[in-house]
Amino acid sequence: MNTTTPYAPRDRFVSISSLETVAAWLLAIIWIFPLLYAFWAAFHPSEFMVNFELFAPLTLENFANAWSQAPFARYYLNTFALVTGVVIGQFVVCTLAAFAFARFPIPGKNVLFMLVLIQLFVFPEVLIVENYRIASELGLINTITGIGLPYVASALGIFLLRQTFKTIPRELEDAARIEGCNWLEILWKVYVPLAKPTYLAYGLVSISHHWNNFIWPLVVTNSVESRPLTVGLGVFSAPETGVNWATVSAATLLSIAPLLVAFLLFQRQFVQSFLRAGIR
Repeated sequence: MNTTTPYAPRDRFVSISSLETVAAWLLAIIWIFPLLYAFWAAFHPSEFMVNFELFAPLTLENFANAWSQAPFARYYLNTFALVTGVVIGQFVVCTLAAFAFARFPIPGKNVLFMLVLIQLFVFPEVLIVENYRIASELGLINTITGIGLPYVASALGIFLLRQTFKTIPRELEDAARIEGCNWLEILWKVYVPLAKPTYLAYGLVSISHHWNNFIWPLVVTNSVESRPLTVGLGVFSAPETGVNWATVSAATLLSIAPLLVAFLLFQRQFVQSFLRAGIR
């Protein structure tokens, strides 16, 4: 009598789960290795960049050199202004659009919503020439507004908020109307508070994306006054500048440090927000 058959599916499941775990760890190691190397090179003298001695001396000189050789303070200011403006603009535009799609009886609403979702299938690089032409006509070349304006209307933000708004019971809206609230007050007092997890999830993704955005800011800026961190780092680490890689690694850590700190502080909220947004 064969006694192994009833346990075969379970054994197969355990085997597949183990393979997935191993594969996940391998991908994690491959992903984090460049970051670990950047940390090593940034905190050690340049002669130890490829000489991995366990007791090599630590130094902060690379950070001091990077900070003194490029206007990173201005780059930080530009990036904070850019990311803050874009996220606030996206919250306003996406909230109004999502509320209209979720609650207003607009003729052809579903067709319009599908047209909005088409944006998700269009790579931003395809629109660079047209966006540059429009920014030039508006006089927004080499400005922070010119960098952020093409991203204010986000199809992803509209989609996530629309799906969340559609799950909110109509009874809450009716109760607010009985209290004398108009549609804007209903949106602000009923829908927005109940959609906070979605706002947090989308806000974190938007901040990460626009903090690291490179191609469009590179095209539309040409001076320190409007250059964000990514472009400034690209100019700083260009081969013709003659900067050694230890200093470049320190500059890279200076650029990504706020995102790393934010991720470490809000990792749990980040995951929970996406889970809640996905369940809805």
